[in-house]
Amino acid sequence: MVKNSFISVISQKENEEKRGSVEFQVFCFTNKIRRLTLHLELHKKDYLSQRGLRKIMGKRQRLLAYLSKKNRGRYKELIDQLDIRETKIR
Repeated sequence: MVKNSFISVISQKENEEKRGSVEFQVFCFTNKIRRLTLHLELHKKDYLSQRGLRKIMGKRQRLLAYLSKKNRGRYKELIDQLDIRETKIR
């Protein structure tokens, strides 16, 4: 499963960084999003899971917007590590 490779990359940094850091929160949300996406491929009519997925994506988007405003370098590094697209900033 794809999830395990991401855990190994950031779990090493977990000891160095706090669990409440923006990067760790985005990492956790990304794992949840990938897990729910795999679930929804099998269960297309699970509307409650779709709603949960949208809520988690919104939280991750807000955290990424915050990080991009505060520290653009850390934002770019995190985007590259997690292999997610850059969000459009208004």
